[in-house]
Amino acid sequence: MQTNKPKLIKRLKIIEGQVRGLQKMIGNDIYCIDIITQTSAIKQALSNIEDVLLESHIGHCVVNQIKNGKTGKATEELLKVYRLKKK
Repeated sequence: MQTNKPKLIKRLKIIEGQVRGLQKMIGNDIYCIDIITQTSAIKQALSNIEDVLLESHIGHCVVNQIKNGKTGKATEELLKVYRLKKK
């Protein structure tokens, strides 16, 4: 994750700005469809961050767990993430 850290922080700051914009939109009674469009963009941005984190976790942490004989822990974590993503 270290190599992705600055990129992820930058993305999160953008999302933070989007959320602030969303608050203003609601406060200013902006057209509902425009607000929904913005919430959809925020959800997609958060999903993209999750994807980057998951890819990093699988590529580093899970691989190391398997190499160190901790296959049960690796499997458990992968299943937990899978269940979370299904919600």
